[in-house]
Amino acid sequence: MAMSPTTLPSAADASGLLIVPDLSGAAPRKRHLSIFFWVSASWIALIVLVAIFANLLPIPSPTAIGNAAPGMGPSWGHLLGTDELGRDLLSRVIFGARVSLIVGVTATSLGVVIGGTLGLIAGYAGGIVDTLIAGSMNVLLAFPSLILALVIVTFTQPTLLHVTLAIGLFTVAPLCRVVRANTISFSHREFVQAAQVTGVKRRRIIFREIVPNVLPTTLSVALVAIPGAILAEGALSFLGLSVRPPTPTWGNMISEGRDVLAKYPLIALWPSIGMLLTVLALNFMGDELRGYLDVKEGGL
Repeated sequence: MAMSPTTLPSAADASGLLIVPDLSGAAPRKRHLSIFFWVSASWIALIVLVAIFANLLPIPSPTAIGNAAPGMGPSWGHLLGTDELGRDLLSRVIFGARVSLIVGVTATSLGVVIGGTLGLIAGYAGGIVDTLIAGSMNVLLAFPSLILALVIVTFTQPTLLHVTLAIGLFTVAPLCRVVRANTISFSHREFVQAAQVTGVKRRRIIFREIVPNVLPTTLSVALVAIPGAILAEGALSFLGLSVRPPTPTWGNMISEGRDVLAKYPLIALWPSIGMLLTVLALNFMGDELRGYLDVKEGGL
């Protein structure tokens, strides 16, 4: 019997159900980073570049007093205006970004190195080692982060190093928990068990089989942790427990602007906007990257 050109052949399985072949040829849909990710990445790249090369930019010194009239609005000579002492606000915002970025990146890096190492050891070793490490991380998480940082900085000199170490301390526990959960998951995978059966050394298994698979999760979580560290430094600066004036930071600029908010609102406005946009961009990048890598905490 002749078959119509539009008729597709079909087959029936043992249960009598028709099996129609998929001739659409559609490939699995690939994930793509959205335009918002690249806009956020561009903003972060801009902030990092101007913070690194601030000394080479044609802007006044952030601590120079009296170069302009106090409380000026935006103009060609001072794009963001001046503060109550005549200091250029654009210069102070740019140099203030240095402190925020240094603290945010360095504190989170400490959390990744220390917390990630402890998480790998706890997740792979198991037993009493896992119990001790997980218990200590739970104790650390029980302390309010900002209060713990306040205590540490109060009993030490409030320098950039001490502030960074204090903030880095409370990034250790969350990152340790993430790495531990994913290490436990991968430790029971077939390729790890096969390596164990063939007599591969533990160190080689950890660095060749587990770390490459845990790393995407860790990096995406670390990217989201950086904004928290930036906000923590801003809070400490606002309370006068971070880098001391006249060195500008976004936090102490907001604190200084609070006292003259009614008369010179731009002093607190510009660093607040800089911090807001940077934190939003980092959060958005972290969330986008997590979805792009299909990261699921503790369930890869």
